[in-house]
Amino acid sequence: MLIRNIDDVERSPVEMPGVKDASMAVMVGRADKAPNFAMRQFEVAPGGNTPRHSHDYEHEVFVISGSGTVFLDGAEQKIRAGDVIYVPAEEEHQFRVQGDVPLRFLCMVPMSRDCGEPVPGS
Repeated sequence: MLIRNIDDVERSPVEMPGVKDASMAVMVGRADKAPNFAMRQFEVAPGGNTPRHSHDYEHEVFVISGSGTVFLDGAEQKIRAGDVIYVPAEEEHQFRVQGDVPLRFLCMVPMSRDCGEPVPGS
């Protein structure tokens, strides 16, 4: 069993081209011997964004707090706390903050990819 508080896990800066003021923490991952999925927490500071990118695996996102936009399906759409977003494999996407509150979200990805350890961008 694993119980971990979202505020107790150290975040690392997301480092890849196009990112601005984003950090990530692995909430559950390979080091926890999770066999199927990794859960990552992202925080994007006001004025910040994740990079616009795509990859060959799906992920599911739950917005914890803040508001902003997600670029998905070729367009920006507003998101806010409580929203759930499905990002299909190979779909270009990006998260941006709107307002003065950081955007915090959880991102679940398949462990079959090398996603259980800190990796850039969601």
